[in-house]
Amino acid sequence: MPETVQEPETTTAEEVPVEKAAATEDLLVKEGDIAGDYLERLLDILDYDGDIDLDVEASRAVVSIDGGEDLDKLVGPRGSVLESLQELTRLAVQQETGTRSRLMLDIAGWRAARREELADLGRATAEKALSTGERIRLQPMTPFERKVVHDAVATVKGVHSESEGEDPRRRVVVFPQ
Repeated sequence: MPETVQEPETTTAEEVPVEKAAATEDLLVKEGDIAGDYLERLLDILDYDGDIDLDVEASRAVVSIDGGEDLDKLVGPRGSVLESLQELTRLAVQQETGTRSRLMLDIAGWRAARREELADLGRATAEKALSTGERIRLQPMTPFERKVVHDAVATVKGVHSESEGEDPRRRVVVFPQ
């Protein structure tokens, strides 16, 4: 009797990225859940009110805290406390998952509002550099702030941007081409 040979299961090229994307999405949701639990415990300790929202955007977990009266204290001057809380939250996620998180934290809508403000600054600075033909150096910024400005400058033709200096004095410089 002839032996039947089973063909190995094959996956199409489209299925592999979909499976990988689903696994990545699951990992990011898990990161958001861990971060949400960590931040909820923090809010309880501080006796602050706030609603925690978890999302996934641009291949990173995004956690937002909104709704409490005292949340501005968790933002601090120019977002300094927010940056520290974000780093602590990333470390809490890393401790549970074993991998470094790129999680983004926003409190009381501060980061979203700052992103809009910086995007406007980036576009306006790019337009000014284009019209004057001069390079323009901006004030020192955090890595988050510099990225937003670089992205905004990139939308204007005829200019480019670079970062110069060392943290915490690192800044964006916009050049006409």
